[in-house]
Amino acid sequence: MSVVRDLSVLLRFQGFRRLLAVRLLSQGADGVYQVALATYVVFSPEKQASAAAVASAMAVLLLPYSLVGPFAGVLLDRWRRRQVFLYGNLLRTLLACATAALMLSHVPDWLFYVSALCVTAVNRFVLAGLSAALPRVVDDERLVMANSLSPTAGTLAATAGGGLAFAVRLVAADSDAAVVLLGAALYLAAALASLSLAPNLLGPDRESMPPRLGRAVVDATRDLVAGVRHLAAPPRREAAWALAAMTLMRFCYGALLVLLLMLCRYALSSNPKEGLALLGVALGVSGAGFFAAAVVTPWAAGRLGPRRWIVVCAAAAAVLEPALGLPFATVPLMVAAFVLGLITQGAKISTDTIVQSTVEDGFRGRIFSVYDVLFNVAFVGAAGVAALMLPPDGRSAVLVVTVAVIYAAIAMTMSRFESQ
Repeated sequence: MSVVRDLSVLLRFQGFRRLLAVRLLSQGADGVYQVALATYVVFSPEKQASAAAVASAMAVLLLPYSLVGPFAGVLLDRWRRRQVFLYGNLLRTLLACATAALMLSHVPDWLFYVSALCVTAVNRFVLAGLSAALPRVVDDERLVMANSLSPTAGTLAATAGGGLAFAVRLVAADSDAAVVLLGAALYLAAALASLSLAPNLLGPDRESMPPRLGRAVVDATRDLVAGVRHLAAPPRREAAWALAAMTLMRFCYGALLVLLLMLCRYALSSNPKEGLALLGVALGVSGAGFFAAAVVTPWAAGRLGPRRWIVVCAAAAAVLEPALGLPFATVPLMVAAFVLGLITQGAKISTDTIVQSTVEDGFRGRIFSVYDVLFNVAFVGAAGVAALMLPPDGRSAVLVVTVAVIYAAIAMTMSRFESQ
């Protein structure tokens, strides 16, 4: 397989191997921590979870990516990246231990959320630093390959970490605090792994001093505004419409995820442990849909074109989502989880392709920063809307139908754009 062959080539670079180890341990810990947070908020037997609590947890997990992300590079260009990995993961180790202590102490919820918010905010710097450091550990010829495989490996590590967290929670210890401490141990391992890298290996170079911090923040804001203006120009209209469609589809996916969480907690299971196991299966099935999209989309988008494939994905969701969701039964919902995973990821791959092919290279990084903000804010906004619409057990025909209408509107709008 070409992926295995490419990875074997990259692993010959010692710096890449060591940086990849930091990534795998760090993102594996992220997966553990995020699942622990979700299970504590939704599936703790002593808590009567609400959709509002789920929305708060999603905001804690995702808003730092949206608010901190566009400006993370301003500070990363001033700090040695190896030290970011070392001290960032050590700080997350301490904060995760604090989160575990707060879980056991039954403190007010806001204090727990502050602790969790700090962990996820630091994560933005670590992930951005891992991407920025790649050119320092591979040659120019293999940089594209490294940019493709390294983040994918990190995503798989986060997924594996989430699976490990589910297993520990269900089998080894019926304790969310124990799962958080497992995440803390992995953060510590990532910090120790970073010590195998020389302090100055990953840059940035001291010769090219960045501007003062205030000026750099202003420049970053100006660059983002320029990126939005670039996107609004007529030659990039296709990319703008694709981003709008993907933002709405991400909103739909987020709203349905909150609905699924509440159904697993109350309507489809008799106790929290059974509901947690059911949620684990649903997320695994949805992950299989994401994987299927990676296999199907290159063929489908190649035959239809990326825009038409987005239309097909949105139209299929408009039909299948209410058909599978309205019964509020376990088997149809599992099928829906797979279908929506495939549709959402298929549309995202197509959107990425459209943006990469139509946006000028000098603006591409800024457009993807805007894309990242839209992607996460839509997810958090969906959780907030779902919190207002969902009844305590999660059975909301109104939400299911509303999401189907949004999917249909996306399909019709994109098809009209296609015909222009």
